[in-house]
Amino acid sequence: MFINCPFDDDYWDLFRAIVFTVIRLRFNPRFSLERADSGEARINKIFDLVKDSKFGIHDLSRCKAKKVGEIFRLNMPLELGIDLGAKYLGTQNHREKKILIVEEERYRFQAAISDLSNSDIKSHGGEPIEVVRIVRNWLVQEGNATPKSPTEIWYELNDCLAAIFDQLKKEGYSDRDIRTFPENELTNRMIQWVERAGNTRPRGQIQI
Repeated sequence: MFINCPFDDDYWDLFRAIVFTVIRLRFNPRFSLERADSGEARINKIFDLVKDSKFGIHDLSRCKAKKVGEIFRLNMPLELGIDLGAKYLGTQNHREKKILIVEEERYRFQAAISDLSNSDIKSHGGEPIEVVRIVRNWLVQEGNATPKSPTEIWYELNDCLAAIFDQLKKEGYSDRDIRTFPENELTNRMIQWVERAGNTRPRGQIQI
């Protein structure tokens, strides 16, 4: 499951909500920060993630600059384009890809990427619980995930994070350490928490 989203502080709560929902519904979250080799070009990481993933979640919430003089980010639209290219131009397995596109504000993306005007893009309004609902509904419909209440997933996310942060405190992590805890390590801790809750192994990668 390729997750293409912002990695800034303002998006942190949404990122955790997406990743946990993906894990809770037994899929394997993948994102560019899972590899930290400075000698590897980021675009090569993206190619590998797109190649290996049967599903892709793309958040275009940073398609508009927040203030005068700020340059809006093109990484997310670029990575969406790569994933769409794989879906329509790749192998037979890649053509079976399922893609979810989300945005913070409904219809705003049309001004930035008019080619997506007829696409079914979901709006989460910047609310983590809403992105849980969107991702859950999509995975049930397109990924044959076992139906589970979005509200229950939300409560479990909060229980999971509380347990992880309590454990980090016991391990000597400071508040700043916890705020800057690496995304890939947090994901691994979430997977461990869900496994202890009785789930099975994640799925969602393409077999080439």
